[in-house]
Amino acid sequence: MFTPLVTANELSARRPRVHNAARWFVIDGDTRLLIVDGEVPEGPRPPLESAERHLLGVDGRTPVWALAVDAGTEPPEAGQWLDLRRAFGAIEETDWALAGRAVQIQAWDRDHRFCGRCGVATIPHPTDRAKLCPACGLLAYPRLAPAVIMLVERDDGRALLAWGAQFPGRFFSALAGFVEPGESLEECVRREVAEEVGITVDRIRYFGSQPWPFPHSLMVGFTARYVAGELRLQEDEIVEAGWFAPDDLPPAPRGGMSIAGWLIEDWIQRSGAA
Repeated sequence: MFTPLVTANELSARRPRVHNAARWFVIDGDTRLLIVDGEVPEGPRPPLESAERHLLGVDGRTPVWALAVDAGTEPPEAGQWLDLRRAFGAIEETDWALAGRAVQIQAWDRDHRFCGRCGVATIPHPTDRAKLCPACGLLAYPRLAPAVIMLVERDDGRALLAWGAQFPGRFFSALAGFVEPGESLEECVRREVAEEVGITVDRIRYFGSQPWPFPHSLMVGFTARYVAGELRLQEDEIVEAGWFAPDDLPPAPRGGMSIAGWLIEDWIQRSGAA
């Protein structure tokens, strides 16, 4: 079982004791993951040299490390760089989640080397995964941006799916949006649905959550019930939207590794159309 570690010693940049194996999630620049012979590299030594190393946790007794290297670094023999978005569904789900964790930890380390308040170089916090400003005391933890994703259902058994402007091809999914300061998750569901498609909803129920490293999100899933209104699209966000029956879906995720697919698959299963 994978166990995250948060002790001060393990969160420091110390080198691990000699193990027969360690797992290395090597990140090149922003979101490219090193794959060697089709797998996340393992071994007692890192596949590439780097001064930046963070312990993600332990898989059984095997330490799991995030390693940052400069953009443009040549991969080792039999290695290649794989963009994390393209790796979605191409590698094991657990490995993809760990790679996302590695990306976010490395981004936090890179982006908080200096205090955002006074500009002084930060140091590792002695007990937490945080950067501490020795001058003013400001703490910078890894950033997390919560976002809601919701499947809106109608009493006739149809569900609302939308083609977002971020998708280059015609591909539908559940609505989603980031939580604003001072807003509850349920308030965000109501606001995002109203803004993006112009309808009102109620009976908002929590479904589940998923970490999402683009760039540093936590997707919180909900189901909701249509109340009133006609579809009126926010054109800079939504290309097309409609109410779909479970046996007549447009291109959309089903199951798989994303919470959007889980929401849609759950709705189909509940409808009895699976």
